[in-house]
Amino acid sequence: MLPAALLLLLAQSSCVTTDREVGTSSNPERVYTPKPEAERSRLTSRTVLRTVQTQHAFSDRGSKDKFVLLLQGPKIIDANARFLIISAKGDTLRNEVIPAKALIDERAMQDDPQASSVRSRELAILQGMNGFFADDKFTSPAIPRTATTAPEGSDPEGWSAVQADGRAVGFDYIDASGREKRIAFAKKLNKAVIVAD
Repeated sequence: MLPAALLLLLAQSSCVTTDREVGTSSNPERVYTPKPEAERSRLTSRTVLRTVQTQHAFSDRGSKDKFVLLLQGPKIIDANARFLIISAKGDTLRNEVIPAKALIDERAMQDDPQASSVRSRELAILQGMNGFFADDKFTSPAIPRTATTAPEGSDPEGWSAVQADGRAVGFDYIDASGREKRIAFAKKLNKAVIVAD
């Protein structure tokens, strides 16, 4: 009697399927088999971990361009932030890669006793992404009327074209070296240029 009950119990348990098996197959009789290890998706340097975006007037006052910041990489701390400006027409006006660590506000980290932990630095990168396109980063006019000479590190021809356009919009951001830059669209040259470094 005992061996017959044991056989019945084993027969019933072998017919039980898990949610995972049923959920991934249209045939409930089919047994779930995971993908081979070589075919599973892995995090790479091109993997997008997070995206922040906004729309703002930049190249044309009549339409808004898309400002995008993509965090790409296998880990937040070692990732790169790809900064893109895409016009309303779909043209790429800016495509720049910034190390994610450049997004960390070091002044805010000084007050935190646990600032050296990886998790704290990762959170600081994500906070830097959140504030990357803050409203106070956009200025118009991009160059004050009182400015008369192009600052060092800027494109002189582009600076002159933007300075002549009193309606040009400037955007301030941190570049790959960790320094703040201002970019603006020079309509005369039909391109985005660095106007302050």
